[in-house]
Parts: sequence; C-alpha cells; structure tokens
Amino acid sequence: MPEEFHPRSAAALRVGPPKRGALRKTPESEWELLEQAQILAGKSLSAVAHQLGRRTPRNLMGHKGWVGELLESALGADAGSAPEPDFPALGVELKTIPVTRDGRPRESTYVCTAPLIDNVGARWDKSLVHRKLQRVLWVPIEAEPSIPLPARRIGTALLWSPSTQEEQCLKRDWEELMDLICMGELDQLRAHRGDCLQIRPKAADGRSLIEAIGQAGERIHTLPRGFYLRPSFTEGILRGHFLIAT
Repeated sequence: MPEEFHPRSAAALRVGPPKRGALRKTPESEWELLEQAQILAGKSLSAVAHQLGRRTPRNLMGHKGWVGELLESALGADAGSAPEPDFPALGVELKTIPVTRDGRPRESTYVCTAPLIDNVGARWDKSLVHRKLQRVLWVPIEAEPSIPLPARRIGTALLWSPSTQEEQCLKRDWEELMDLICMGELDQLRAHRGDCLQIRPKAADGRSLIEAIGQAGERIHTLPRGFYLRPSFTEGILRGHFLIAT
C-alpha cells in the first residue's frame, strides 16, 4: 500500500479506512449517489474491480477509459452510450479525475464528442456540453506514475455545478469553438484555444475519420474531435472544495 497522502496537500484524496456497502445499485437521489461514492473512498481500484468481478489491467496502455467504466459500474450509472449525463434521472455526470500526490489534475478531462455537422442554430444552453456539465460528480483517482494501477486509490467525491463565472467561461469557449466548426475552420481548432474548454482530436489512430463541413460548405472527412476541460479549470474546482497546497 502506498504511503498516506499529506492531509494538507491532498485533501481531495482523503483516504481513511474504506467504508462497507453494496455496489452497483442505481441511486435514486443525489444524496444516495454521494453516499455510494463515499463507500468507495479509500479503496484501491483492484479492490473495487474484484468486488465487481472484473479483471484489473497492469496499466492503462490499451485500456483507456477503464477507470471511468469501473466507477460507472460501481456507482450504478445507467446512461450507457446515450448522449446524456451518466445518471439521467438525476441529471448528474460522473467524471473521474487523475490527480498527483498534491491533489492537482494530471491531464485534461474529456467531456463529450464535438459535433462536426448539422450545427446550424446550435446554442450553448441546448448543447451536450452544457447538459453534461450542469451537475458533475467528481471522483479524484490517485495517479502517481510510481504507484501501480491496481494499487491506486479512489479519493473523496464531490458534487459540483458551475458558478456564474465558470458558466460564462465555458459558454464563451464553446461558442468560439463552435463558430470555427460551423465555418469549416477545422485547422484552427488547436489545443491553445479556449480558457476553460478546448477541442482536441479524439481517435485511436489516423484512420478513424468522420464527416465534417469544409470551408466551402462541402462535406469532408476528418478526425473526430472532443471537448475537454483544461487541467487549470478542474484544478480550480478541486481547490474550491479541498485544501490543495500552492
């Protein structure tokens, strides 16, 4: 078992003795969902996988998304691959967030696929990004490279909704990025664009192509793109709820 986190620098990964409780029951309220998430706090990924009858890979090479799928199963998420939050009845999206020993996000957070066609009249308040980010259960996951994947532990979950300032930032970035998509300016969708939200390619390899609109309004084929939250944005969320050393 890895050494304990320093309580001042990684409160997001408070990991006292694991609580007992059943897994996989679909929650009927936010309170029940958060209670089930607290049952997982302090448990290793391998322990949760064992309870669910799943095999734990040695690492995430070739198993990208495994941690998120494990937590979805453990918490009873029932949206499947539908374009809606993971807990449709509650309107809550589940997001795991790999963090360093001092509680900082290690990478950007995937939100959803970016639509590259049929975007005439698209509005922020009707977008999938907006729906998924209105209420999020964030679950920090220990992610120091020196700790083997099976031994990495689950941290203390938190329920979050964007503040007025955060919502404005997300909306501004989404509108700028969607304007580029609608104008066929796909070559301008670079990772540096957006203060909170960015668009990046999302494909296993360069052969996975989908339809998009080109600069002349023609149909073209290009790599799929996805919306991602910047680490600086998610760090702000954690900092607002946990004590993270500066």
